[in-house]
Amino acid sequence: MKNILILLITVSVVFSSCTVNSHIMLKTPKDFVFDEIPTEQNLEYVLSPGDQLDFRLYSNGGFAVIDMASGTGGSANLQRAAALSVSYLVEPNGKVKLPILGDVHMIGKTVREAQDYLEELYSEYYVDPFLQLNIKNKRVIVFSGTGSGAQVVTLQNNTVTLLEVLAQVGGISRDSKANTIKLIRTVPEKHKREVYKIDLSKIEGLPQGDLIVQADDIIYVEPNANIAREILQDITPVISLVTTSILFYVTLTNIPR
Repeated sequence: MKNILILLITVSVVFSSCTVNSHIMLKTPKDFVFDEIPTEQNLEYVLSPGDQLDFRLYSNGGFAVIDMASGTGGSANLQRAAALSVSYLVEPNGKVKLPILGDVHMIGKTVREAQDYLEELYSEYYVDPFLQLNIKNKRVIVFSGTGSGAQVVTLQNNTVTLLEVLAQVGGISRDSKANTIKLIRTVPEKHKREVYKIDLSKIEGLPQGDLIVQADDIIYVEPNANIAREILQDITPVISLVTTSILFYVTLTNIPR
């Protein structure tokens, strides 16, 4: 019986080891070569397919905006401005279907360039057009290392840093590795995704924390490998079943015939 118990526990440990740390994502081999962290920060967002554009158009150099801000424009101006605030999608072909203009190629332009370009096009139909353009769905995906705390963080401006994003999701948990933060970024001009390894466990890593994140970045904080705890969790039900079976067997053998 003792040998059977040892055998069962050994088998359960072997099988449970297959599931240990199975929740860890985006593993890299020991000889994996990470890309160099960019030293030049790109502060200008470039439009790409899938962007949702918040589009506001005013005439007369945006006079209605000043009226509303000063409170002298009245409800009529406010309603007209609200009516011209609509979202438009940048299609996979890089074009946006806009009122009056139809399909306009927008991909590859910065927000400022897109605003100037559209103001020029709308000048044929409006007197001194004033245009406001914002990206509504600029976001990054953050896996904070807790195993169940992934979040999508919307970028409010073009200068949000890695530290700011981590602060928004509650920081780095005690079960995560501050020295193993992977930032995965699509680089269109290189036609690939680059992977940067960032170490925030020491003060020397502060400049890396000041890295400005870009839309669609993936930030993955690697969790600690709690091997002993996970094995124990996996084999506890097996041990419970075995001990219950042994107790039942001993009870049966001791019943007087």
